[in-house]
Amino acid sequence: MAIAVISCSTLTKKDAISLYAELDRNSTPNTLVNKEKKNSWKLLFDGKTTDGWHGYNMKVFPDCWTIEDGALTMNSKGGGEDQDIITNQKYRDFAFSVDYKLTKGANSGIIFQVVENPKYKFPYETGPEFQIIDHENWPDKLEDWQINGANYAMYPPMVKPYKAVGEWNHLFLVVEGNQVTQILNGEVVVKYEKNSEEWLKLRNSGKWSNFPDWGKFVEGNISLQNHGTKVWYRNIKIKELQSTK
Repeated sequence: MAIAVISCSTLTKKDAISLYAELDRNSTPNTLVNKEKKNSWKLLFDGKTTDGWHGYNMKVFPDCWTIEDGALTMNSKGGGEDQDIITNQKYRDFAFSVDYKLTKGANSGIIFQVVENPKYKFPYETGPEFQIIDHENWPDKLEDWQINGANYAMYPPMVKPYKAVGEWNHLFLVVEGNQVTQILNGEVVVKYEKNSEEWLKLRNSGKWSNFPDWGKFVEGNISLQNHGTKVWYRNIKIKELQSTK
C-alpha cells in the first residue's frame, strides 16, 4: 500500500516509506516473515500469551484484559476502574506496528514514552497518544484533536483514512529523536517535531498544561489504553532504531 506523505518535518519521506515497506501486510497475524526478521523487527505479542506485557504500575498482567481469537482485548470496563497495559521493555527510537479493530463507540489509544511510577495514575500523564476511537458514534461532541488518528490533545489528523467499525485498521508509528510520524492505513495522519516552538505552544496552552510531566521523556514503555470500551489488538511488532541521542 502506498503511503501518502505530507512533508512538514525533518523525518523524510524515504525514512517513513522504507520502514513501512519492511512489513509484510499479507502475512499471518502475530508472525514474522523472513524479510521482517532480517530487518530486525520483533513481535510484541504472539497471539497466545501475554508475555512481554503487564498492567501499568502492576507486577502482573491485569485480569480486565484477555486474548480472543489471537488478539488482545478488554473483557470488562476500564478507565478509572481497570488497567492500561504496557510493554515490559522501554523504547527510545522505534517503529511500531499494530492492527486494531473497534466496536461501536469504542475509545482507546497507543501511548508511548510512558514513565511507570506510582505518582502517576495513568500512562497518559506522561506519554503522547496516537488516538484510536470510533468518533462517529461517540456520544459527545469531539474536538478535531480527539478523532481517530489524532495525536491526542495536540494535532488533528491531516487525512481520515480510518475504516468502518468491525474492520481491521493498521496503525504505524515512528519515533526518531524529536520527529514523530503517525500513519493510519497507509496514510500519514500526523507529523510533528517534539519540543519545537509549535509543539511547546500547543503543549503549554491546552490540556497538558495541567500535567507537568507530559511529553518530557525521550524513552519509556508503550501502552495499550483501556478506556472502558472494547477494542482488539493483534500483529504487534516493533523495530528499534539507531538512537539519535
